[in-house]
Amino acid sequence: MGKYVLGIDVGTTSIKVVLLEQGSKAIAACYSLPTASDFTHEQETGIIISTLNKCIALLPREKLLNVSKIGVSGQMHGVLFWKSKTGCDWQNRDFFVVKDTSQLVTWQDGRCSAHLLSSLPTPNAHLAVATGFGCATIFWFLRNRPEFLSDFSVAGTIQDYVVSMLCGLDRCVMTPHNAASWGFFNTTTSQWNTEILSEAGFPVVLLPECVVAGGTAGRTVSDWHGIPAHTPVGAALGDFQCSVYRCMASPTDAVLNIGTSAQLTYAMPGGFRPPDAPESGSPISYFPYFDESYLAVAASLNGGNALATFVGMLSSWMKDLGGGGGGGGDDSSLYATLNRVALGQPPSDLAVSPTLLGERHRPQLRGSVANAAAGNLSLGHVTRALCRGIVDNLTSMMPAALLGEAGVRRVLGCGSALSRNPALWEEAERALLPLPLERSQTADSAVGVAMVVCDRL
Repeated sequence: MGKYVLGIDVGTTSIKVVLLEQGSKAIAACYSLPTASDFTHEQETGIIISTLNKCIALLPREKLLNVSKIGVSGQMHGVLFWKSKTGCDWQNRDFFVVKDTSQLVTWQDGRCSAHLLSSLPTPNAHLAVATGFGCATIFWFLRNRPEFLSDFSVAGTIQDYVVSMLCGLDRCVMTPHNAASWGFFNTTTSQWNTEILSEAGFPVVLLPECVVAGGTAGRTVSDWHGIPAHTPVGAALGDFQCSVYRCMASPTDAVLNIGTSAQLTYAMPGGFRPPDAPESGSPISYFPYFDESYLAVAASLNGGNALATFVGMLSSWMKDLGGGGGGGGDDSSLYATLNRVALGQPPSDLAVSPTLLGERHRPQLRGSVANAAAGNLSLGHVTRALCRGIVDNLTSMMPAALLGEAGVRRVLGCGSALSRNPALWEEAERALLPLPLERSQTADSAVGVAMVVCDRL
């Protein structure tokens, strides 16, 4: 039997795992399970890891015995704390159980007020710091619950935790993908702003050790669902970068990804270096990619989560009205109904701005509805306007004309919300004209990270 590469993505709402044949990179098996996180700003680490174990256990045992490499990606920006040496417990040398960890504070966390953020020191970095960023969250704990921080000795993203536990590390190693998403990290020098942070009283001992994206973090410390001990594990990568790696086939491609959140991105030319300081109010950021290259990114906090909130609202209304909810409790039936009525409904003047979470460059922004009239309030009208609003919000940050000026010739569409909602796809096609929108290969980050370790580890 041949060798396989295991790819793991620890997403905001689900865990995804995939086995790739090492030579052909063909998908040999894959599974995904929801983590029941319900989009909360804090998630139970134990539930996430239990779901991961369940997901791995679904893969064919005979193939797991022949896994030669492991890659891990996951949701960026968030922070998890744990105790060195005791952060997990290996049971029966087969799966690990969470011990001595905090909850995961996710990228959707809003505890850092504008006042707190404005009081933070100016970073020596090109990316501004926002609520939900790891360093900002640590500053919040430092000022509001300092005793909490004293209980832990290590911090990282949830994907960094998975890598640390698999490798039995007593510290956290972090790639620039995740470090940049925390703030106070200079991607040009690959260094934390330790002096700036120290002067502000920040517990720099919690900062992870930076390693190159695509490099090795260590080897598995134990057998894991049949995967042999001492299997190489790549340092954890950002889910966004891995999804782009999966589907961007040419430098003239842009990628539109609408999952829980939404992103529109294209590759910057070789040799590009980001500005020395954050560009105030700019909706475009530059994310570190591979080999010292960057992606220009319009990253919206509002994507499929806005649709999910709408579906949840409708389901609640239906229940209150005595009609059950979600087609007998099944949200998939409600999504299907919404797409059916929206696809049959031409666009109207109704305008829905779905910015329920604000945006990082405009944190005070909130959602709104405009131009409501007696003739445009049907379910089809509202759903169509919501889909248009999600796309228009993103393309207002990175218009099709800007993509064309950057040399983009086509846009590849991916992401669970975009692929599962035809009305959203139609609105994306309209907003991106004259550039064509083409369906990409699945941009699953688990596939992407498996391809990265295939190519680079």
